[in-house]
Amino acid sequence: MRHFKLTIAYDGTDFHGWQMQANKPTIQGEIVNVLERLAQEKIFLHGAGRTDAGVHALGQVASFKTQSGLSAQEFQRALNALLPPTIRIVGAEEVGPDFHARWSARRKTYRYRLYRGRVVPPALWRYVLHYPFPLDEDAMRDAAARFVGTHDFTAFAASTDSEDQDRERSAEREIYSAELARSTDGEELVFTVNGRSFLRYMVRKMVGTLLDVGRGRLKPEDIDRLYEIKDRSKAGPTVPPQGLVMVQVQHEEAWRIADP
Repeated sequence: MRHFKLTIAYDGTDFHGWQMQANKPTIQGEIVNVLERLAQEKIFLHGAGRTDAGVHALGQVASFKTQSGLSAQEFQRALNALLPPTIRIVGAEEVGPDFHARWSARRKTYRYRLYRGRVVPPALWRYVLHYPFPLDEDAMRDAAARFVGTHDFTAFAASTDSEDQDRERSAEREIYSAELARSTDGEELVFTVNGRSFLRYMVRKMVGTLLDVGRGRLKPEDIDRLYEIKDRSKAGPTVPPQGLVMVQVQHEEAWRIADP
């Protein structure tokens, strides 16, 4: 049995998220369908995280095992030839048997884009949330810095479920960095967050809370209070999915092996 790691980029607009669903197009489902055609066997594809409907990725990671004799490069070429153009395999490599896309992950980076200009360019509307109204960006940056550290993020997540629900029920998460910055052209406000793992809707609710801080509905120090009271209704709204992208997943490297 051989084991493979895929690095995947996709436009999530036309899909019902990552996870396979009956009679609905999903990222996982599209890739599995092609892999099974190539390998001529049942394939179980494990993703590093379960992005929701409309969420994009630049560096999603998935792993699978197979008895196929195809090389990593052959899998990559064939997948890109047969998958829809909204899904691209940007990297493929053979790995050791202990590698698992989810359980071997050590850091994930997400990015959310707010377009601040008056008119959204047609090429961007699928990838940003348009918010041209006044915001206190200094207060928002103060609030974003308060996400860093180990906290109970119950107030910033879906009422049930998390991408780690099979392993743990705790809502405690460690965030390594959280930054709010203007894009180089000045038209966008970009929130970038890096952490060990994330609860479902967590990043989108973090952004909604930052927007409420920018609008003056919350204060930066209210972030600390939300960790204590664990009340989702007191945090900001869950913003729409199209502004969110999974940028990168970092894994342990000990399981990498040379491609034959």
